[in-house]
Amino acid sequence: MKKSLLASALAALTLAAAPAAQAATTSSFLFLSPAPAPTDMPSPTDMTSPTDMPSPTDMTSPGATASPVGPGCASLPTSGPGSAASMATEPVGTALAANPELSSLAKAVDAAGLTETLNSAKDITVFAPTNAAFDKIPKEELDTIMGDKDKLTKILQNHVVEGRKAPADLTAGPLTTLGGGTLTVTGSGEDYTVGDAKILCGNLQTSNATVYLVDSVLLPGAEASATPSESAS
Repeated sequence: MKKSLLASALAALTLAAAPAAQAATTSSFLFLSPAPAPTDMPSPTDMTSPTDMPSPTDMTSPGATASPVGPGCASLPTSGPGSAASMATEPVGTALAANPELSSLAKAVDAAGLTETLNSAKDITVFAPTNAAFDKIPKEELDTIMGDKDKLTKILQNHVVEGRKAPADLTAGPLTTLGGGTLTVTGSGEDYTVGDAKILCGNLQTSNATVYLVDSVLLPGAEASATPSESAS
């Protein structure tokens, strides 16, 4: 009788333990199974860069794609000081000083104390007389001008106008200089004249200005680019 009761108790315990073991096994498999990846995450192919961001080639400086115009452009150095590529990286005062054909102008700008003024200016156009242009002025008269800072400053200001002027802008009307005078430009294509001075090569870009090389000095109070003795007569 005791053995029968003991056997019945063991059987009952075995049957009760089976579902618990099965549940434990199932729970362990559920715990170890990896969680599925979220279905709303973008795939790598969807994570493209924004299409409205400018490429490096779009972020160019003003005037970087402008082409020089004028019969004298062919004589410009192809590289180094005085070349279009070199001028484009520098402010205008520094660019003029580095150009071998503009050493007389650079000397005048320095004597007037205008180098930093030109370098700090924003968006201007400079008509830059070459060395040959200064050579047209008799030496004694040029020495007198160079020794008179106020007069020299006035003359140099007569070569600067506000705004970057492309060739097509030059003939739109008289240009008002920083010295308060006016300059009239005529011509088209590769042939332009400012006053009586020929533009040898223009539309040259610096970091803050557009430059036109001219063959005569432009004097205040006269459209003509005469020497001081001619303008007084």
